[in-house]
Amino acid sequence: MARSGYAKGATSGHITTEKERKPKISRRKGAATKRTSMCKEIAREVVGLAPYERRILDMIKTGGSSADKRVYKFAKRRLGSHKRALAKREDIKEVNAKQRARAAGV
Repeated sequence: MARSGYAKGATSGHITTEKERKPKISRRKGAATKRTSMCKEIAREVVGLAPYERRILDMIKTGGSSADKRVYKFAKRRLGSHKRALAKREDIKEVNAKQRARAAGV
């Protein structure tokens, strides 16, 4: 917000012009690059799924009406946060879709 020059109020303070700043490098932390995504892909291919991920995959395969909720609750217990649990659920669903596509193609 622009400063008003008044001592009180939401826009209080001396009238100044804001400097354009380069975005901080630390803001990029965790952003996926081509190299890291390729490395993760290769690692997943070689190592496979963790035991809890296999259990999630099994829950998705057996399905049922409340499978998504059960998977979410299980993943949240293992991973600790809502956001991570949702991301893991989507990730394992994607793995399941790839497996089914590979099976249908063969």
